[in-house]
Parts: sequence; C-alpha cells; structure tokens
Amino acid sequence: MAKTANINVRIDPETKAGAEKLFASFGITVTDAINIFLRKSIMEGGLPFEMKQPRYNAETEAAMQEARDIMNGDISTKNYSSARELFAELDAEMDGE
Repeated sequence: MAKTANINVRIDPETKAGAEKLFASFGITVTDAINIFLRKSIMEGGLPFEMKQPRYNAETEAAMQEARDIMNGDISTKNYSSARELFAELDAEMDGE
C-alpha cells in the first residue's frame, strides 16, 4: 500500500456540495479531483489554468457599478407598496411608448 499524506482544507458547505455533485457526475471524488489538480500543477510547473480577473462588457460593468451605487446609497431608487403598483406603472410606461 502506498503512503499517503493528508491535506485539511476549510471550505464553505455550499461549495463543497457543489464540487461533490460535479465530480460525482464524472465518477470521481473530491479527493480524486484534488489529486488530479495537484498532479497537473506539477506537470505544468504552475497552476493548470490561466489566472486573470474576469472582464465584462461595458454594459455589464455599468450595471455592476449602478448596483454598487444603489447599495452604497449614492443612487436613490423608487419604492412600491405592492407588486400591483409596480406593474401598473410598467403598463403605463408601455402604453406611452
């Protein structure tokens, strides 16, 4: 029997469950996947994938900035007392096009 070494990793339960489900669909365990990752890293002499920041198109970047501004209170938003009130306003906007 080959000797083994243990690695303890802390990860949030949702990520663990998602990884277990994904790897099970390939017929492997999370341990198998980690071993594959480590062996591939050694073969590549580094991470086996390119590391870079995600890039979004201008429209997505603007929407993300708008969401941050709303969360920070830099942009005020309209509130509705009910979904019916919201839909009535949307219907009125569509009728006015």
